[in-house]
Amino acid sequence: MAESPKIRTPIVCVMGHVDHGKTSLLDRIRGSSVVSSEVGAITQHIGATIVPIDAIRSMSGTMGKSINIPGLLFIDTPGHHAFTTLRARGGALADMAILVVDITQGFQPQTIEALQILRNCRTPFVVAATKIDRIHGWRVFENESVLTSFAKQNERVKGEVENKTYEIVGKLAELDFSADRFDRISDFKRNLAIVPVSAHTGEGISDLLLVMIGLAQRYMGEELALLVEGPGAGTVLEVKEERGLGTTLDVILYDGTLAIGDEIAVATQDDVIVTKVRSLLKPRPMKEILVEDRFERVKTVAAAAGIKVTAPNLESVIAGSPFFVIRGNREEVEARIKKEMTEIHVKLADEGIVIKADTIGALEALCKELEGKGIGVMRAEVGPVSRHDLIDTETIKNPVFRVLLSFNTQILPDAAEMIKNPLYTQVKVFEGRVIYQLIDQYLAWRDEQKRLQEKQRFEHIVMPAKIRLLPDCVFRQSNPAVVGVRVLGGKLRSDVNLVKTDGKKVGHLKSMQLRQESIREADAGLEVAISIEGVTVGRQLFVGDDLFVDIPERHVKVLEREMLKTLNVNTQEILNEFTTMRRKEDPFWGK
Repeated sequence: MAESPKIRTPIVCVMGHVDHGKTSLLDRIRGSSVVSSEVGAITQHIGATIVPIDAIRSMSGTMGKSINIPGLLFIDTPGHHAFTTLRARGGALADMAILVVDITQGFQPQTIEALQILRNCRTPFVVAATKIDRIHGWRVFENESVLTSFAKQNERVKGEVENKTYEIVGKLAELDFSADRFDRISDFKRNLAIVPVSAHTGEGISDLLLVMIGLAQRYMGEELALLVEGPGAGTVLEVKEERGLGTTLDVILYDGTLAIGDEIAVATQDDVIVTKVRSLLKPRPMKEILVEDRFERVKTVAAAAGIKVTAPNLESVIAGSPFFVIRGNREEVEARIKKEMTEIHVKLADEGIVIKADTIGALEALCKELEGKGIGVMRAEVGPVSRHDLIDTETIKNPVFRVLLSFNTQILPDAAEMIKNPLYTQVKVFEGRVIYQLIDQYLAWRDEQKRLQEKQRFEHIVMPAKIRLLPDCVFRQSNPAVVGVRVLGGKLRSDVNLVKTDGKKVGHLKSMQLRQESIREADAGLEVAISIEGVTVGRQLFVGDDLFVDIPERHVKVLEREMLKTLNVNTQEILNEFTTMRRKEDPFWGK
């Protein structure tokens, strides 16, 4: 009697908006607390968790029919909207998906993005309406079916849950999805199931798992080839140095089988390497590969699975790259990897910053987020930050682009020494493990640099000001003349030329004093003593005269074209008076 074919574990991708509870949902299923260890409680890499069918049975109770699927492999995709590209990769990898929507917040930008990815990939999915325990007045019944819990709520709470659920139904209808609460659906192929759940209390988790198993049986068995056949294929999640093992690869095996002794092909920065598997370490069931510290050694593994691989020469492998077992034509496999590596979605600009990241997915996501904010990327690479990276970045002419963003990747010792000493490099380096925080740091720094540049530039601009000589305040008539004045408007600074209201030159304002202390500038309304070189009071200048600061023509152009919005109304009026006086003789003066 022929051996029955082995069924592949379906891959489930968990998607949704940031902070809507994706990782918390998985934590409840697997009984871990990965979310607390994630930076900023936002998943930054794809993690993989196998949930065996026996565990699902124990959580969900008796299953009505024979189940031939060995369990579910959950991929927890990154939460921040910057990871659209990586999520798309996850979506393409997955057989099914759970779209997580916070029932109290409804659809958010990432929810729409996730739906578009699922639609484009034609991936069957279920909506998990999370955080039902946050609905005001909800009475908690730990780990019960959501239908049982719902029946025990008061009428107001029931009405609130119904309203929130139908808001989701309505939004899905706008996007051409027919949906309803899972218990009201008879045809899961025609209608999208919404399962209200709480990761915090466990309510509805059993319902969600039952619906997922039902989908797997219906879709996978009938429509998708889930039989494990042929050489293994996967994606490298992470390249790690492990004590006693050396460099290892965390891999999601999504097709075929992988065994000790198999030849595998993986990508490096510049090439494809072929090496031989020394050992395979599998995380214990219900544990996530990225945080598991105790693994089970196995001789062979079948898709789908999260697996740790050890082999020679893995040091330069790129996280996020394809992984293939070679059983036959080596050249074809190498060509396939090279083709996939050339399809990395990074849009480079002629002018922009430099970025380094630890994975292809993070690199793509960082580029996409920067592009959305109008920031060009001139060079983007996977790998640690080296001295060479800093030397290259230093050649960028624009100082606000002379920047390197390092996302979750090592800064090599020689580069770290350069960064410490500003004499060695003028490159500004930002390090981070959360993409949006890293970009926010850069934007804040860039805006401050621009402000300082403008301030420095505008400090040399002669500002508009109008003054009046005060009576009984002539302290010296000449060499230099020292007189008291009131600043009628604008901002009066020392070391400027003065003209009368008819445009005739008067002299040079050398210095100012307020209450016998020297000052550099005086605002409207102040009365100060000024010294004027090149004039004699009583001859060229008289008490009661009004004077303008004489603004050079090129400075007027800057004031009117670039600085006008930064000037207060009073200063704008003085500028207008001065230019009107100048333009009586030449209408185009200063334009």
